[in-house]
Amino acid sequence: MLAIRLPEAIELRLEALAKATGRTKTYYVREAIVEHIDDLEDLYLAEQELIKVRAGRSKTTSLADVMKQYDLAD
Repeated sequence: MLAIRLPEAIELRLEALAKATGRTKTYYVREAIVEHIDDLEDLYLAEQELIKVRAGRSKTTSLADVMKQYDLAD
């Protein structure tokens, strides 16, 4: 179970969409989450990794080194 608070304008749009299509507000909220969860995970996990790199707690590897390591370099 999940309860969320939405800005009034979004709530009104969601309600209008649900009424116009005969679907529930829950349906559209679920669809929005499913559609965007991968992008949100990528964004927030990348931001966390960037913080670690900047703090010196994680290292980076150049593309050239990865290509060389896996014998993919020209």
